[in-house]
Amino acid sequence: MVLGKKVIDEVSGWLTVFEDGSVDRTWTGPPEVKFMSDTVPPHDHFMDGIAVADVTADQESSLKLRIYLPEKQDDDLQKLPILLHFHGGGFCISQPDWYMYYAVYTGLARATRAVVVSVYLRRAPEHRLPAACDDALGALHWLRSVARGESHEPWLNDHADFGRVFLIGDSSGGNIVHHVAACAGQEDLSPLAVAGAIPIHPGFCRAKRSKSELEQPETPFLTLAMMDKFLSLALPEGATKDHPLTCPMGEAAVALEKLNLPPYLYCIAEQDLMLDTEMEMYEAMKKAKKDVELLVSHGVGHSFYLNKIAVDMDPNVAAQTLKLFQGIKQFIQTH
Repeated sequence: MVLGKKVIDEVSGWLTVFEDGSVDRTWTGPPEVKFMSDTVPPHDHFMDGIAVADVTADQESSLKLRIYLPEKQDDDLQKLPILLHFHGGGFCISQPDWYMYYAVYTGLARATRAVVVSVYLRRAPEHRLPAACDDALGALHWLRSVARGESHEPWLNDHADFGRVFLIGDSSGGNIVHHVAACAGQEDLSPLAVAGAIPIHPGFCRAKRSKSELEQPETPFLTLAMMDKFLSLALPEGATKDHPLTCPMGEAAVALEKLNLPPYLYCIAEQDLMLDTEMEMYEAMKKAKKDVELLVSHGVGHSFYLNKIAVDMDPNVAAQTLKLFQGIKQFIQTH
C-alpha cells in the first residue's frame, strides 16, 4: 500500500487503484499464499527439464513474451508444437512470471512436449480492453514473422513447429483465445498454422446473473465481487458484460456461424461460477457446427490447477489437474 495517496477502487487482496491513476498489485491477502504471485526469473539452463527465457518481440510496443522450452527427449518429434498462452486474472492482474503460472506451464510443457510461449499482456485499468487482445494477436503475428524468417528467435527456430500452433488461455485468457482464433481465421498466417484453440474456464458471462453465479461456491480465484470489479475496470468505458469479448454468444457479437475457427478443446470445471454461460457458449458453438470437444473437470472450481497448495494437498485437485494435462496432450497429438 502506498501512503498518502487516495484509494478510489480496489479488489480485496489483489489490486488497489489510486486517484492519480497508479495501481498497486502487491498481494495483501493471507501471507501463506503470497508465494503464488512471486515472480520467477528466467533460466537458460534446464531445471526439471525446462529452460525459460524472456524475449522482447516488438521494441516499439515493448511486447514481451516468456518461452518455456522442454529438454529434448529421445522420443520427441524433431520439432515441437507451440502453445501460445494468454494468462488470466480478469484482464487486471497476474503475468507469465508469477510462480503459479510458472508451476503450471513448466508442468504443461513437460507433459505435452510443446514449447509454451506466454504473453505479458497489458493489464487494466491502465490499459482497458482491447489492449490485452491486441497484445495477444501481436504475439501471434510475431510468431508468423519468425516462421517467415523476418524475425529470429533461436529457441523457436531450432525447436518449434510453426505449422502446429495451439492457442491456450485460462479464465480471461480463455476469452482472448476465442478472440485471437476468430481474428486468425480471417488472415494469411502462412507458413504458420493455428491447429487448435484451448480455452480453459473462459470468462464468458452476461450482464444478467446466471444460476451458476448465484449457486456455485466462490473460491480464492473467483468471487462474484472480483468478477464484477475486474470487468468494470477492464471493459471499454460504458460497456457491460454483454460486450462481445465477454459474451461472444450474445447478440452484440459476430454470429459464430460466420467465424472460421480451428478445432476447440473447451475446458470447463463442474463448480465454476460461470459454468452456465460457459455451457451456453459451448452449445452455441455446437449449434453453429463448429469442431468443439468438451473436457469437464469434476468436483473443482474456476482455475483450480493454479492453486499450488490445493494441487499438493487435495487428491482430487491433483487428479483433475493431471486429467486436464492429459486431455490437452491428447488434443495436441490429434491435431
